[in-house]
Amino acid sequence: MDIYEEYQAKLRTPAEAVQAVRSGDWVDYTTTMCFPILLDAALAARRDELTDVKIRGNLIFSPIQVAECDPSREHFFYNTWHCSAYERKLCDKGLCNYIPMIFRNVVSYYRHFLTVNVAMMSVPPMDKHGYFNLSCATGVARGILEKADLVILEVNEHLPRIYGGFDESIHISEVDCVVEGEHAPLLQFPIAKPTEEDVKIAELIVPQIPSGATLQLGIGGMPNVVGSLLAQSDLKDLGMHTELCGDAYYELFRAGKLTNTRCAIHRNKGMAGIVFGSQSLYDWVNENPGVVVAPLEYVNAPETIARMDDMISINSCISVDLYGQVCAESVGLRQISGTGGQLDYLTGAAMSRGGKAFICMTSSYMDKAGVRHSRILPHFGGDIVTDPRSQAYYIVTEYGAVNLAGRSTWERAQMLVSIAHPDFREDLIAAAEQQKIWRRSNR
Repeated sequence: MDIYEEYQAKLRTPAEAVQAVRSGDWVDYTTTMCFPILLDAALAARRDELTDVKIRGNLIFSPIQVAECDPSREHFFYNTWHCSAYERKLCDKGLCNYIPMIFRNVVSYYRHFLTVNVAMMSVPPMDKHGYFNLSCATGVARGILEKADLVILEVNEHLPRIYGGFDESIHISEVDCVVEGEHAPLLQFPIAKPTEEDVKIAELIVPQIPSGATLQLGIGGMPNVVGSLLAQSDLKDLGMHTELCGDAYYELFRAGKLTNTRCAIHRNKGMAGIVFGSQSLYDWVNENPGVVVAPLEYVNAPETIARMDDMISINSCISVDLYGQVCAESVGLRQISGTGGQLDYLTGAAMSRGGKAFICMTSSYMDKAGVRHSRILPHFGGDIVTDPRSQAYYIVTEYGAVNLAGRSTWERAQMLVSIAHPDFREDLIAAAEQQKIWRRSNR
């Protein structure tokens, strides 16, 4: 049987393919743009036939039918490794649970501890050699598919085919079912228009970055905005080594800043684990020899990151307390996003020769009632600690950039108060005094 005969023999309708799922199963949807839209809808249609089907996903942006169709969660129980804005709303409704993780370890969790009865994901069409490219989900997909008892692939004609370092494809012989069908164009996530605070934060970071540096820009709006503003700087010969390839890298490439010529281990190639952004980004990464994807257990490993000289990590957070603890994933107990690879890059950039890790945030925010709140807090009271104070490095707001590495509690308090919004500084000083982490000479 040649590859095309094997393909035809394994071709099913979505409704036929999801018959493989049984009550009590663990089902996996992998991540981002590779969410299997048709299979998800077909599985949701079987709701009344099934009970206690547990599903894992990761950064899924479009409606998840198995979650939407079952408010009781008696039939389907959805979980995510990292909340998108959509999945955050599911959490708020009690229709999604977060799975704590560090991104580089996700595949290891599957390999050593987790069950996957059925794995489903979208892929570009099969190539002439019988391989399906794992596209935007390469960072985690191969390890999940290898653990699954059954593998079902949904062919999405819009997905880019992205060259890989390794483990970026799966052969038809390793697949149990294939489904086809029409899909809407991929969702797009263009870079937001920068605010005045974004510009000030970028202006504080740019002088700290040398030409020839390798960049990691984290998940979220601010790193993408800051990265795009770097395209307007005088920097040159920048490199890409990142868990997420977003539009900021495309803007840097268009500006002639992103060349990857000085990357220590993948010269002339930018490396990523997952991809999502605008259609221009998808077109740029498609069959582009200058962009490669690889598993995050390699891309995000601190020992890999540390091999890049002048490794610059730029991530965002929600809040920081006066001890230097960083919360990048919750407001109180409300799950907002996830740990992702932020801690991976804090660790790896600190190990890099010339490396720096920046955590960015606006100093304050306005709530729906128009009340301003500080993002720098006296101490956390239920907020999830994403980065421990022992690994805090550069913290940046529109009021300044401070380096907490090696600093005592009173020094940290002083530094963080100096970059807080002026409206809250006196209250923060009073709190620091009460917490016995303030010196009179700090004033």
